[in-house]
Amino acid sequence: MTIGHLARRAEVATSTVRYYERIRLLTPPRRTESNYRLYTGDTVERLRFIRAAQVAGLTLADIRTLLAYRDGETAPCAEIQTLLESRLSQVEDNLRELRHVRRVLRSFLDVCRHNSSTESCQVLGSLEQPAKTIPDK
Repeated sequence: MTIGHLARRAEVATSTVRYYERIRLLTPPRRTESNYRLYTGDTVERLRFIRAAQVAGLTLADIRTLLAYRDGETAPCAEIQTLLESRLSQVEDNLRELRHVRRVLRSFLDVCRHNSSTESCQVLGSLEQPAKTIPDK
């Protein structure tokens, strides 16, 4: 099947297929005499695996590791569990940071709503001192 057909079946853009080939998540396919890429049904399944892993929040590096297990002889659950726990920890850290950002933005909005009639918004003064309003990462 051609790249367009593959992309439609896997519900991705053709540029995504090319990118995954470039970064070696997909094996470059054989080509016709006219230099068209020709893919197999296995590539559709691999693309679906990659997309499902991305939806689960895994990074391309994580996915590369999982694909190596998927393609290999063994898939040790303990190692996969460690990878997933690490990613979950990163996601939880990101959520904590986002909750803090939400609190800061809400407090800025409260200032705006209570002082909307003034010509000089106090939020601008708060933003001049970022160390007090937004913590370092």
